[in-house]
Amino acid sequence: MSDLWWHQTHGGQLAQGDLLPDCLLPVFIDPTPTEDDTPRDVPVLKQRLIIVTQSCDLAGNKVEFVALCPVHTLDEFADVNLEFKKRKNWNSVRKGNHFSLHMLASHQNPEDPDSYFVVDFGHIVSLPIEYVINHAQTTEKRWRLASPFLEHFSQSFARFFMRVGLPSSIPEFK
Repeated sequence: MSDLWWHQTHGGQLAQGDLLPDCLLPVFIDPTPTEDDTPRDVPVLKQRLIIVTQSCDLAGNKVEFVALCPVHTLDEFADVNLEFKKRKNWNSVRKGNHFSLHMLASHQNPEDPDSYFVVDFGHIVSLPIEYVINHAQTTEKRWRLASPFLEHFSQSFARFFMRVGLPSSIPEFK
């Protein structure tokens, strides 16, 4: 069943929906800007990320930076977001009721809810395309979302950005 959700890929050709393990991500502990060009040490952490940049932009060399979002196991996410320790709260994510979150089946065991992933659209990062290509090339095998799950993921990401808050709405019918 994993071939329904994901297919394996390799090499440096990137596409939206590519799952990239162990990407190095800078962490700015001191967000205060410096007044001069004094170099600062910036620690990095390894993070599982998924590409959200459109595939056509990646293939056409139209971007210098790749947009990616963190991908967590449900347990990893719940460890930091305690309301998701209650399993029933995951159903609203599964149904798409949390616009900043998107649930994906695991490539390892898509039938097992304990192995599912959650993508956090509220934490978008961008990395230089050269870094992402090199990282993809050095990753022996990696996973890419398959259709129609890729389109569903892309639509969910778009919905996160296209929401419009109105000052008022049409009254409810009675």
